[in-house]
Amino acid sequence: MSERADVTQPAAIEALELAPLVDGHDDLAWAARTSREYSVEGIDGDMSGTFQTDITRLRRGGVGGQFWSVYSPSDLTGSAAVTYTLEQIDFVHRLIDRYPDDFAYAWTGDDVRSAWREGRVASLLGAEGGHSIDGSLAVLRELARLGVRYMTLTHNHNTPWADSATDEPTHGGLTDFGREVVAEMNRIGMLVDLSHVAATTMRDALDVSTSPVVFSHSSCHAVTQHPRNVPDDVLERLPANGGVLMVTYVPFFVNQAAADWAAGDQSTPAPRTTVDDVVAHVEHAREVAGVDHIGLGGDYDGLDVFPDQMGDVTGHAVLIDRLAERGWSSRDLAKLMGDNILRVLDATATV
Repeated sequence: MSERADVTQPAAIEALELAPLVDGHDDLAWAARTSREYSVEGIDGDMSGTFQTDITRLRRGGVGGQFWSVYSPSDLTGSAAVTYTLEQIDFVHRLIDRYPDDFAYAWTGDDVRSAWREGRVASLLGAEGGHSIDGSLAVLRELARLGVRYMTLTHNHNTPWADSATDEPTHGGLTDFGREVVAEMNRIGMLVDLSHVAATTMRDALDVSTSPVVFSHSSCHAVTQHPRNVPDDVLERLPANGGVLMVTYVPFFVNQAAADWAAGDQSTPAPRTTVDDVVAHVEHAREVAGVDHIGLGGDYDGLDVFPDQMGDVTGHAVLIDRLAERGWSSRDLAKLMGDNILRVLDATATV
């Protein structure tokens, strides 16, 4: 797909020939619900002004694999959350079916590689928020059978069994049932996603998990002090676990002034953020966790504002080009873009 990606640097061009760029988190399904009643029509055209994602711009961004978020707001509980999540899953399956020349369902690393070689965007599903299972391991297993490859243990609110990064702590991390959830996810091959969870939950999950974990869309707390970001002591544990931090592009997570603005007086315009803010997090994560434990998780269509020149999924190419300008080799870029998360998929392919 590199011949269609908006990259100019030789190392970036070569990297896109070596590995697919796999994005950890895109909220197109949620955006389609809120604006178009889940219609999948028109995604092969120019959806600028409606979505930050369409097929043409995915290709311009160099995207070869996409985790589609199947998301339920965390203020929904019980069966309503389950239903909302099922509707999101249905959207992604209909999207793949509607555009079979452009998308292919994927579960394993080899599924992703095969789709990428065919010129299609490998499509994986990720449930955002453990409230989506309504406290039921049976529902968890059914989500896996429907193709959900990861589950974020919480969203913005605590679940009855895990603390969120953005709620008042009630459990001190994971409860005993939370540990059962992690163990069952390991058993069935569903990735444990630690984005959105409290640092105590991150540490508990790493203590319990026998499989690599992921952070589908988080950045580094040492660079930007936001509760959604990952502290260094957790990053330092990723090599032993085998997991991957997929750095996000959310302005409030990558720029301290933007984080302070979001938490305080918003009467003035939000501070400007740039691709270099994202670069700072990628390079910090590389320094602390190592180049084998980093990836990318844009969070497109999950919010309105992104760093300059990164306002839609073509922003992936902007970042890869900028890293190449800074001296990243094609081999290290390939690890960041896709090889690292593919390794995790290879290691956790049980259904």
